[in-house]
Amino acid sequence: MSRKFLFFINPISGTKNKLQLEEKIVTACEKKGVAFEILFTSKEGRYDFLPEKITNENITDIAICGGDGSVGPIVSAILKLPVNVGIIPLGSGNGLARTAGIPNSVEKAIQVFLAGNARPTDVFLINNKLSTHVSGLGFDAKVAEDFSEAKSRGLNSYTKIAIKNFSSAKTYPFTIHADGKTFSVEAFLIAIANSNQFGNNFKVAPKASICDGLLDIVVVKKTSKTMAVLSFIKQVLSGNIKSVHSKKFHQNNILYFQTDKLKIENPRLAPLHIDGDPVESLKELSIEILPAAYKLIYP
Repeated sequence: MSRKFLFFINPISGTKNKLQLEEKIVTACEKKGVAFEILFTSKEGRYDFLPEKITNENITDIAICGGDGSVGPIVSAILKLPVNVGIIPLGSGNGLARTAGIPNSVEKAIQVFLAGNARPTDVFLINNKLSTHVSGLGFDAKVAEDFSEAKSRGLNSYTKIAIKNFSSAKTYPFTIHADGKTFSVEAFLIAIANSNQFGNNFKVAPKASICDGLLDIVVVKKTSKTMAVLSFIKQVLSGNIKSVHSKKFHQNNILYFQTDKLKIENPRLAPLHIDGDPVESLKELSIEILPAAYKLIYP
């Protein structure tokens, strides 16, 4: 069956020139001789029209040209459809694309998409809202919130906001239920990771895989901020995963474990982000992995 492409471009992702991007897409697709269409992403994240469009127009592949937050809403709309998904990274971090080994170069990413090597890939749900990448509570969610309101995009802007928030970072009480165990903790952040990094190769969960049917949970516990940073760096370098059943599990400043589902009680409404986009916080979160939920194109 011949392939037919649909490209979605996020007009506000990152700092790359979108007009040049369109020109590169047109050139690559015409050279390959395939049918294609270019649309812009929905600011409201509404893609109700996609299933009918895919079916009626025999679309086989969708390329999402944007950052991590652009992927989830589109994937959510096409989960049960026989269509492959590719990513042309345009975001500030591109954590999912980097985890999958998709090049940060637009030209090279387009070539990966055209090659069409699609593999079953996991997603997860937070109270039935889909996440493809890394979501979390606490410090990183506050950074995501401030970054969403920033006038400029890119890594420099994100770094400045993170440093500014670090000085005022506070802890929140959480109760976590996982693998038959329940424990309470004061923490700066909880990261729920399907991919292994926030972005820019900053690996929050070094052992995470987008196709292993597991979530990697990272909890940065209450301690001095300096100690928290040092512990986090050590965790990133070692990738030392412990079971919640381990006797030494609670002795670390960083708790890192894998599970296919968990519940988190968040009584003080720590800020929440999903794939880097701030969302309304919740007092209770039910989280579960959906293995092999869609097919992602990567090398």
